[in-house]
Amino acid sequence: MPSDPVAPLRSPAGHRPHRVAVLALDGLLPFELGIPHRVFGRPRDERGRPLYEVVTCSVRPPGPVETDADFAIHVPHGPEVLATADTVIIPASYELGPVFERGELTEELADALGRIPPTARIASICTGVYVLAASGRLDGRRATTHWADAERLQQLFPKIDVDPDVLFVDDGDILTSAGVAAGIDLCLHMVRRDHGAAVANDVARRTVVPPHRDGGQAQYIQRPVPDPQQASTSGARAWALGRLHEPIQLRDMAERESMSVRTFTRRFREETGVSPGQWLTRQRVERARYLLETTELTVDQVARDAGFGTAQSMRAHLQAALGVTPTAYRRTFRAASERGEAAVAV
Repeated sequence: MPSDPVAPLRSPAGHRPHRVAVLALDGLLPFELGIPHRVFGRPRDERGRPLYEVVTCSVRPPGPVETDADFAIHVPHGPEVLATADTVIIPASYELGPVFERGELTEELADALGRIPPTARIASICTGVYVLAASGRLDGRRATTHWADAERLQQLFPKIDVDPDVLFVDDGDILTSAGVAAGIDLCLHMVRRDHGAAVANDVARRTVVPPHRDGGQAQYIQRPVPDPQQASTSGARAWALGRLHEPIQLRDMAERESMSVRTFTRRFREETGVSPGQWLTRQRVERARYLLETTELTVDQVARDAGFGTAQSMRAHLQAALGVTPTAYRRTFRAASERGEAAVAV
């Protein structure tokens, strides 16, 4: 018999965590299935209560789901759980059958997707994007997947604007990512979007991963791990992170590694996927976000501390990166914090 939807967790104060339902499909990659549980299972509010609840479900009643490894996993919930989700995540699978071959949903998959509330946020990791594409949800939208599958995705679904060069795409209520590690970036991005940089950075630190890789960063970085026989730019990056409040010139970073500016710039892009200037701007934006969320510093003080110099410069960079002004950004996360405190007091 189909399982009944498991009731969302509630604390005595009435707090309900944001429910993340992970849809496990046959042929799934165990590593990618575990990403949402690792990232969303960590965040806590100031009272120590979980901000998210992660549940795993299948398109069938509870039971085994095959993986691409030499073991199966037992999934405790059926598709009914999707009707209770605030966010649905579809990890990669190598056994999508007609979804991958013809761009058509199976009957049971179509039924499962039909249970998702229209207000829910939906995200895919790697080839999980084929499920969203076959459902028609990505028509007219921008999306991404693993670079090795991007061309096929575009051919099979010509109505989608496939971007093969980015780590993830945030299109509001639907998000898509490249493979494996990019799934971690996507989930951290959603935590950052929901609860701010401080919470996301804490999760990243506990997971021992970089706190922020921008979605627009290139998927294919020539040297993700520096060649031990060649000089790296990691020392210059660490040096710059400790001096974001100061003016930092490209030549200063290059000199830290005893390289010419040209060699340093090339090596930097090979190792990070972006230019030194782009990297510095992103680090300063993240610093500004953190200060706006966690301190009472004025906008002018935050701008100076983050290295933007003036409030006008910081406002322009935050507007470009986040679509909001510093004041609006601070108001958003202060309001969320106040709502959480009020719920505790009830």
